[in-house]
Amino acid sequence: MKRVLIIVAAVTMLASCNSKKRLAEIKSLQDARDKAVASLNDCDQRTADLKSQLAAKDTDLQGKDKQVGDLQAQIDYLKKTNTNLLDRMSDLSIVSKAGAESIKKSLETLNEQTKYTNNLNSSIQRKDSMNLALVMSLKRSLDDINDQDVQVEVKKGVVYVSLSDKLLFKSGSFEVLPAAETVLGKVAKVVNDHKELDILVEGHTDVVPIATSAIKDNWDLSALRATSVVRTLQKKFAVAPERMTAGGRSEFAPKDDNTTDAGRQQNRRTEIIITPKLDQFFNLLSSGQVGGSK
Repeated sequence: MKRVLIIVAAVTMLASCNSKKRLAEIKSLQDARDKAVASLNDCDQRTADLKSQLAAKDTDLQGKDKQVGDLQAQIDYLKKTNTNLLDRMSDLSIVSKAGAESIKKSLETLNEQTKYTNNLNSSIQRKDSMNLALVMSLKRSLDDINDQDVQVEVKKGVVYVSLSDKLLFKSGSFEVLPAAETVLGKVAKVVNDHKELDILVEGHTDVVPIATSAIKDNWDLSALRATSVVRTLQKKFAVAPERMTAGGRSEFAPKDDNTTDAGRQQNRRTEIIITPKLDQFFNLLSSGQVGGSK
């Protein structure tokens, strides 16, 4: 009888151990499942964001394709005109000396215009490629930052880095937070690698008014925040000051609806806009107006 009790007790203990082991395995599997579901949700969100970015790129590309098509039509027209003029010059015996000189000048002008059109087309393609490379570099550098706090996109042909106010400043303050310097340092590293570009820093607010001893209104706050970011980029990360401009837009360039908390949060931001150097841009326009001459 005693042996039977011992055997029963041993079986009971073994069953208990197996039950605990089974429960542990089930919990481990449930934890793994929860992690997999969370990872899948994150992937779905990233996929949706990438699809949205791709749609925007497609729209931008269609616009660029139209520009290229218009430029190509101009080139074809100029080539046709050039050919017609050459045909007319084939028998110079019927063309006066003054007429021949006029035709020669017309041909030179057409050649310069064709050259300018080709250069402009190439410049557009180079700028688009540079913007894409710049966006990819910034996204890689800022990959560990919350997507709600930092957004990188191409608008109007230039690169925008939008930083939320809660990432950079305390409420109603224009002093850059120490934690924000990590993000600004990553942006500075990228822009320092592209010294051919200029940086415009714009401060934005929501419509909630502010008035303190140091800040008169939202114009003041937005401008002071932009200046603080520029000063940090210059003094702590060696971004050349002659490349930078600071400006405040107050509440008058909203990104979202100011009637909701979420919208106002979107509107409280600082944008770092990376642009081609203006003097190079205006030189390009000037050269086009005089027939491509330097």
